[in-house]
Amino acid sequence: MSPHLQVYRFRLSMFLSIANRAAGVAAAAGATLGVCWLNAASKGPESFKKVQKVTRNPLGKLALAGWTLALVYHFVAGLRHLAWDAGYRFEKKEINEDGPVAVGVTIGATLVLLASIFGVAACRSRKKKAS
Repeated sequence: MSPHLQVYRFRLSMFLSIANRAAGVAAAAGATLGVCWLNAASKGPESFKKVQKVTRNPLGKLALAGWTLALVYHFVAGLRHLAWDAGYRFEKKEINEDGPVAVGVTIGATLVLLASIFGVAACRSRKKKAS
């Protein structure tokens, strides 16, 4: 076992590092599901209807929200790492200050994206029912 687990206090930056890796895995898994969705769309209306049942289900919406969260966080964390690689914001104090900012940006951007996606979907389904 690595000695760092006994020596260092668990910090937000440690958690965010682990979460970045997990978000990358979740984003890749979600991309696989996205490819399945596109494949169903290319096969025709019957196949696409089956996939739409899954994505309209509350559990399917939760999976889409989780995928969106993973994509956004992995992007934000990637920007942090890019800044560090360029030599910016790499002092311990700055890293600890940027962690909560990264979390806030991730949550805000995810909520805006989800509101947009689900809002457009709701408008389209209302429009379809009215027709």
